[in-house]
Order: sequence, then structure tokens, then C-alpha cells
Amino acid sequence: MHDRDDRILSPSQLNTLARDLLEGSFPNVLVEGEIGNLSRPASGHLYFTLKDARAQVRCALFRPKSQWLKFTPREGLRVLGRGRLTLYEARGDYQLVLDTLEEAGEGALRRAFEELKARLQAEGLFELARKRPLPAFVRRLAVLTSPTGAVVRDIISVLRRRFPLVEVELLAVPVQGEGAAAQIRTMLQAADASGRYDVLLLARGGGSLEDLWAFNDEALARAIAACTTPVVSAVGHETDVSLSDFAADLRAPTPSAAAELLVPDAHHLGTRLTILQRQLAGGLANALRQRMQRVDRAFLRLQAQRPQARLAALGDRARQARQRLAQAMQRRLERERAALRHADATLRAQHPQRTLQRLQERLQELGMRPQALIAQRLQREALHLRGLARSLHAISPLATVARGYSILQQPDGRVVRSVADTAPGDTLKARLQDGQLDLQVVAATPAT
Repeated sequence: MHDRDDRILSPSQLNTLARDLLEGSFPNVLVEGEIGNLSRPASGHLYFTLKDARAQVRCALFRPKSQWLKFTPREGLRVLGRGRLTLYEARGDYQLVLDTLEEAGEGALRRAFEELKARLQAEGLFELARKRPLPAFVRRLAVLTSPTGAVVRDIISVLRRRFPLVEVELLAVPVQGEGAAAQIRTMLQAADASGRYDVLLLARGGGSLEDLWAFNDEALARAIAACTTPVVSAVGHETDVSLSDFAADLRAPTPSAAAELLVPDAHHLGTRLTILQRQLAGGLANALRQRMQRVDRAFLRLQAQRPQARLAALGDRARQARQRLAQAMQRRLERERAALRHADATLRAQHPQRTLQRLQERLQELGMRPQALIAQRLQREALHLRGLARSLHAISPLATVARGYSILQQPDGRVVRSVADTAPGDTLKARLQDGQLDLQVVAATPAT
């Protein structure tokens, strides 16, 4: 009787043992089937069955996991679920508690995508170091997409609104279906080899992983990486990711966003150009103003220095001329005096009256000739001096003063040549034609 009591289990004990057995034997299973008996209570959990033609299994996808679904579950939809098999002890029902749920067929594609992505990434195909920089201003853009979709209309609309100067060429390719990847790759390589374009844009609207599968082609990814022309990938919506995105030089979340990234805003660019133009004009005007000020200062210095230099030179010439004149007169007087002495000696040697008279006449003639010559020479030298005086007067500061100007001088007699030589409160003298004025500086304002 005791041995039989050891084998008796309560329903809860039995269910607990069964749950432990199920969870230990089936910790992670993949089940593919059709959704049935779908229930969405207010809690946010999903309850349904996965069935095939002969059986079904209860499934639960709790709220934290159900919020990340990329599709809307519905009756009859074929899906692939991953989770653990367990038993609900209160009712004795066993069920599959799911961690992920995706549309059937997409799971296999997702695994293939992840495997290919990992392999290409290990090769360095997606490294940032090999990414080509985009030009600051795109002049000609090639858009590789379907000619019938809304994508191309959205791209052209954004480009016309932001920067109408860019040239856009549509290179029509299929964006899904059998052979689409090969056609996209061929068109991409031809566009790159042509050298016509600044940027190549791969664009497609959103869709399922299967719809976007053409852009997960390995050969296409390698062709994108091998392009010499920068490539921008804008495939699907913001949450969609393809191998083209990783291989391209820039990934845009949407085709419209790609257009926004590729061209500047014309209005903002015009404003920036206006600001730069004003800065350039201001800089040139400032540089020209500074150089004009330098020329003015140099001219004033030249004007201030030139009359004094010329006056000094002419004064030296006048002094030299006076010295030469005095020396010439002295030499001439000495010669005439020597002649007189010689004549006197000759007269004394010839005593007869006639000779004496003749010699007296000759002496009288010779006595008058030096005086006439000296008077003529003095007259010529006086005329020359008057000419020099007129030249000196023409450039003299006193002549300038006589015309209505004045000469400013420091108390010590130094001439004021620049505003920088004075300061407010300084006492100055203004020399005029008929006198002198004592002045005081109120303000000193440099020329602009």
C-alpha cells in the first residue's frame, strides 16, 4: 500500500513535471504554420494557434515582443515562430511561448541575409576607410529606380524644390523580381564607366524583405563597392536595411531623404552667397581705403619734405655762387693792380714829357677800364642773383603763406606735419603773411 502511495501524483504535480520535461526537451524550436483563432486582448498579448492540415499548437506572443513585429498578424497568414514549448499548469494545456514571429519565407531570407552580411563584412567590403566622399555640389545625378513608381516623382520633386540647377537622369531598372539584381548591377556599372555622373543613387520604396531582396545580391554589393563614382543607397523605409546600404558610400533612410542629403537648399545657399559677397566687398573696400590712406600719408610727407630740400639746395647754390663771384672779383682786382704797378714803373722809366703825357693818358684809360669791367661783372652777377632769388621765392614757404596759407609750428619752432604730431590741449603757432597767431588744439581727427 505504501509503494502505491509513492506513485500517486496530484494534477498540479503532474503538470509541473510535464512542464519541466517539455521545457527541458524543447527549449528553442522553430515552427512554421498558418495562424488561426487569433486573439488580441486589451493586455497587448497575442494568442493564436499555428496549424497545418493535420494538427495545431497553441501559441502566445506576449506584449513586449509583439510590439516589435514588422507586420500585422491575421487569420490564415503563414508565419515562422521561434520559442520554447511549455505547459500552462492551470489548465493542463501545453503551448508555444514565442520570442520572435515573422512571415514565413522571410525567416530563411533573413538568415541568408545575415550570413552574407557577416561574410562581406569580414572581407572589409563595408569598411568606412573605403567609402568615397560625396561632392559638395552635385551637377549631374543618375537615379537608378523603377520609372513607374512614386519614388522617382518624390526624388524629382525634392530636387526641384531645393536645388533646380542639378541635372537628373533616370536610369530605369526593375527593383524586384527575378533578374532585377543583375539588371541593376549592369546599369550601375555602365553609369559608373561613363563618367557622366557625380553621384549614383539607388532608390526603391518600402516592402517586405522578399520585395527588397534584389538589393541584397552579393554581386550587386560588390559592384557598388567597386564603383569609382560615389553611390548613395536609399532602399525601403527607415527601418529597412539592405546589403546595398552597407556597400554604398552613403545610406539614406528614404529616397526623399537621399534627395535632401545630396543637394543644398537653394534659398539658404543664396543667403550664404549674399553674405560672402558682402564680406568680400567690405574686405576689398577696407583694403582699398587703407592703401589710399597710405598714399595720402606718403604724398603729405613728400610735399612736406620737398620744398625744404629744394630750398636748402638752392641756398647752397647761392652761397657757392657768391663765393665764386667774390673770388673772381678779387683775382681781377689783383690783376688790375699788378698792371697799374707795371704801368707806373714804365712811366717812371720813360721821363720825357710826351711819353709821360701818353703814359698818363694810357694810365687814365687803364684806370677807368677795370672799373667799367667790374661794374659790368657786378651787374651780370646781380642779375643772376635776382634770378636765383625769384626761383627761391617761387618755392619758398613764405610765398605759400602770401597766397593765404599758414605754417603750423610747435612752440619750439618744429613744423607740424601730421595730426599725430599734436594732441588736444597743445599750443601751436600759425605763421601768416603779416604775422603770427597763437592757437590751441581742441581735437585731432585723422583723415579717413
